[in-house]
Amino acid sequence: MNPIKPAVLSIFLCVFIVLNLFSQDSINVKKVRVLPVPTFGYSPETKTYVGVVSLFTIDLYQDSVTRSSNSKVEFNYTWNKQIILETEWNYFFKDEAWFTQGLLHYSKYPDLYYGIGDNTPNFAEVNFESARIKADIDLLKNIKNKWFAGIGFNYFNFANVSYSSAKMVYPELKDASSLGFKMILLKDSRNNILTPTKGAYLKFVNSFKFIDAFYDQITLDVRQYYSFGKKQNQTIAGRFYQSSVLNTPPFYDYSLIGGDKLVRGYYFGRYRDKNLSTLQLEYRVNLFWKIGLATFGGVSAIYPGLSSMGKINTKPNLGCGLRFLVDKKENTSLRFDYAVGSNDQSGFYVSFGESF
Repeated sequence: MNPIKPAVLSIFLCVFIVLNLFSQDSINVKKVRVLPVPTFGYSPETKTYVGVVSLFTIDLYQDSVTRSSNSKVEFNYTWNKQIILETEWNYFFKDEAWFTQGLLHYSKYPDLYYGIGDNTPNFAEVNFESARIKADIDLLKNIKNKWFAGIGFNYFNFANVSYSSAKMVYPELKDASSLGFKMILLKDSRNNILTPTKGAYLKFVNSFKFIDAFYDQITLDVRQYYSFGKKQNQTIAGRFYQSSVLNTPPFYDYSLIGGDKLVRGYYFGRYRDKNLSTLQLEYRVNLFWKIGLATFGGVSAIYPGLSSMGKINTKPNLGCGLRFLVDKKENTSLRFDYAVGSNDQSGFYVSFGESF
């Protein structure tokens, strides 16, 4: 299915819903605000999907120190016969003395797999089935000046993995699970979690994982935001992300590109290997009323190790998007993005808040 058609349909549907829900700006100060919205969209991983999402904005303390927290509960059913149920949260305790974030996810998921490497051909594609459970929870303490340190754990389980292919055989594509314990260092001075326009973000995670395999996963996520213009209505956002895996992980836990949050424009997991480096830039502007636009792009590299750096095939991506403001107080927008990558890869995405 051409992604442009469901993309246009989802824009009109979501904007119509939001216009009816938020025809007037609310100036009421509430400790917990709930935004339930039916969803309709398209992504490379799901094709067309329908569902419902509720976004919770939490401001229990209502002071000048503690930033607003948020959580999300989402259910989607896709044209690929995928079932996805997910909740995630970012919560600041009073005076930001502590911070917790996490994700709980279940899905029954027909998916595509292309093998490991940065140059896997399209004919290497196989369809596989799996049932997935994911849990990822962090707890951090504020050390000083928005520097946080803490621990976390994650659990992944891919069960009932099956595929049939007369052309390709992937021994790694099988049932697997992993339990990881994390050490985390975080610097977060963003003025808003979902839609930051100022500040910086740095997160370093070292995760030791075991059960079916023992391996170490290290990630570094660095972001910077600048606002400018007479009304501070323009933002430039930059992100560098590095993921490295030591030893051999299960097939699902290699470093990979794609999806809504990391390198838009590629099927999530289309390319995977032990290392990923990506640089992404985005320009956002609020035009008038509740309408904004964004344009973004970047370059990424997937590679097995430092010795192969000279042979890397870089993966560019480029896209643009529409923003519709749904919460004036928290500056939260509904986002519609369309992005393209190399080798005929593309994707359309609908979500609350920015990709990064």
